[in-house]
Amino acid sequence: MESSETLLASDFATLPALVKAFAKERPNDPAVADPEGRINWQQLDNLADRIAARLQQDGVGPGHATAIAGLNSIAQVAVLIGTLRAGAIAGLITNTATGEQMAAMIVDSGARHLFLDEKAAESLTGQSYGSLDHISMDDGAWGTPLSTWMAPEASQPQPVDITPETGFNIIYSSGTTGTPKGIVHSHKMRWQHIQRGVPAYGPKAVTILSTPLYSNTTMASFLPTLGSGGQVVLMKKFDTLGFLQLAERERATNTMLVPVQYRRIMAHPDFDSFDLSSFVMKYCTSAPFAAELKADILKRWPGGLVEIYGMTEGGCAFLLEAHKYPHKLHTVGQPAPGQVAKVIDEDGNELPPGSVGEIVGRSAAMMTGYNNRPDATDAMKWWDAEGNLYYRHGDIGRIDEDGFLTLMDRAKDMIISGGFNIYPSDLEAVLAKDAAVVECAVIGAPSEEWGETPVGFVVLRPGSDADAVLATANAQVGKTQRLNRLIVVDELPRSPIGKVLKRELRDRLAG
Repeated sequence: MESSETLLASDFATLPALVKAFAKERPNDPAVADPEGRINWQQLDNLADRIAARLQQDGVGPGHATAIAGLNSIAQVAVLIGTLRAGAIAGLITNTATGEQMAAMIVDSGARHLFLDEKAAESLTGQSYGSLDHISMDDGAWGTPLSTWMAPEASQPQPVDITPETGFNIIYSSGTTGTPKGIVHSHKMRWQHIQRGVPAYGPKAVTILSTPLYSNTTMASFLPTLGSGGQVVLMKKFDTLGFLQLAERERATNTMLVPVQYRRIMAHPDFDSFDLSSFVMKYCTSAPFAAELKADILKRWPGGLVEIYGMTEGGCAFLLEAHKYPHKLHTVGQPAPGQVAKVIDEDGNELPPGSVGEIVGRSAAMMTGYNNRPDATDAMKWWDAEGNLYYRHGDIGRIDEDGFLTLMDRAKDMIISGGFNIYPSDLEAVLAKDAAVVECAVIGAPSEEWGETPVGFVVLRPGSDADAVLATANAQVGKTQRLNRLIVVDELPRSPIGKVLKRELRDRLAG
């Protein structure tokens, strides 16, 4: 068996192989912790072997998938690695979505095994998603307990040839109503995340993660931590005081947080009383990150700060090392090493440096495609004059002479609230089903707490109750998608060809 040092220095290695190497070299060192306990590398490797062996006994292997739905836990990490070790792909189900949305994701994944916990089981009550084997990761009554379902102690799975193009996971972008869009990542793409992040982590890293494992935000820090032999400390649910206490107690060196979490942490009245001197690097992604908030973090929180701008789908990731470039806090940074970005106009023509246009990017870290959605995959693509494939970011921005990107607006009108992607079209479809609604539009409004929050503009039928419409709509969507408020208008502003002018709605809201 190759050593972890050899694997990390190679052109390609897998997370399951690295876990096995660390289990051989450092069996008793801590690997993963959650609120219920902590396991070492040997224990994690053994769990993954037993899960992989049982999946293979059930006929799961290359070309198959599992569905994993639950709060962050040691068991969830073991199931993820066990799935990969069996050669299968991990379908990571968004457990903050509605039960209907979750069921659609499970069906889309094509999984025959559903690993879930009590929270996911509650959400899925009454939903139809086919006949699957249910395995309860928390050993509850909502499935066969994981502890008894796994293959016996010391079981070994059959070796599987995992290639760079083998599927690693399916992540569902926001849980869109009725038609979830599954983003397929390969082992090659995830290997890039491990390799790229290793220098900032390593065996001494202690990374606190409070965002869910189904999110690419979390994976951007989870993978290089575990892949470099560091310890992952999981929170099931974020709370400000709990995070600060945990970080101090665990002597945390790294974390990944979204802007709303940073804002809450920095605003805590006791923040300055906590010993956070162990921090080496902090990361942020998934939502607009205010320059003044970055400056406050740099001033009061030890260690470096890196903002990551990119897409779950891949393309070009921009990195802002805020501690190195305090004069560039208004930007999202420069392209990561080895990655390329360009700016194009509405007709797909490449624009010269300094121009404002849509961002497109390419790198070795790009999704395989949307699961079962070749049309949506094709719509993402753009090719340069040399025939190189780029992915459209859907964001409007300008790259300055130093290569730093300033974001201007979103081409796709996507809302990012608390680090979660919200698609206005989903909420508009829900509102439009209400008989009281004549027409509607949803935009993102600035929010001190969430970064952005969805606000609806509606034209109502005479005698209709806006509060009732709002309550009905919010009862049909996931909690991260709920509308903050409805604004009743006589008509929606439209262009000569009938398109709703959302910029005018934003201006009206700002005014």
